[in-house]
Amino acid sequence: MINRIILSAEIMSHHIIVSIKSIVSGPPDGLVLHSQETGEMNIFDRPVLEAALRIREEIGGSITAMTMGPEASKYVLFEAMAMGVDRSVLISDPALAGSDTLATSTVLAAGVSKLPPADLLLFGLRTSDSDTGHVGPQVSVLLGLPLVTGVRTIDFMENGLKVVRIIDGFEESFEVFYPSVLTIHPKEFQPRDARLAGIETAFVDDEIEIWDLSMLELSPNRVGDPGSGTRVRAIKTLARERSCEVLNGEMEEQADELVNRLVASGLIG
Repeated sequence: MINRIILSAEIMSHHIIVSIKSIVSGPPDGLVLHSQETGEMNIFDRPVLEAALRIREEIGGSITAMTMGPEASKYVLFEAMAMGVDRSVLISDPALAGSDTLATSTVLAAGVSKLPPADLLLFGLRTSDSDTGHVGPQVSVLLGLPLVTGVRTIDFMENGLKVVRIIDGFEESFEVFYPSVLTIHPKEFQPRDARLAGIETAFVDDEIEIWDLSMLELSPNRVGDPGSGTRVRAIKTLARERSCEVLNGEMEEQADELVNRLVASGLIG
């Protein structure tokens, strides 16, 4: 949620960088190729785009969307442009294959450093495929920037932000100053639909910039398999076998029967 406030003209040139991800839709079933047909935007990234658009509506400035992945990942950038972002950058290179979250964060941090200085870096709370929540925090560390995760509301100050998050049942309020990194909680930022005019502009008029490792001046040893401390050995869908049995008798009898079964199964002593 964005709270309105009157701002000075000194911060009307905000630059916001939004990191988004193209994931393979649906559960894995053998070898899945990342393509236009199988790729879709991470569900936790659309609220981040919405937050960026609301901020720009309040204070002006520009929004750059950035993603890392194969060439098919450009279609999530088309979607971001249809929603209204100003610039899109795809970081794509065969050497990036196999990158874990640390290698991915290294690439994104290098990409941010090649763009005009940003006031805000916005990330999704997590991704719906790996669900780690690592990348936003890791990029903030690599760039030496302050970080607040799970942001639900944003107020503006003259030279920074007041943000609120809720964690472990507690509401926490922070003052952060530019530049800063935020991960956005999806609950308070319902993403808008792309307008037809925006879709036409994205696919006809706008261009996606494609950068490789040479553009980022990164060594292949820092990305992909060589730069990753973790590797995914396999992905599979777990089958859960469940059954339901109704216990009969009075409440006391049902409770005794349940306790007896738990003891027999070794779940309680």
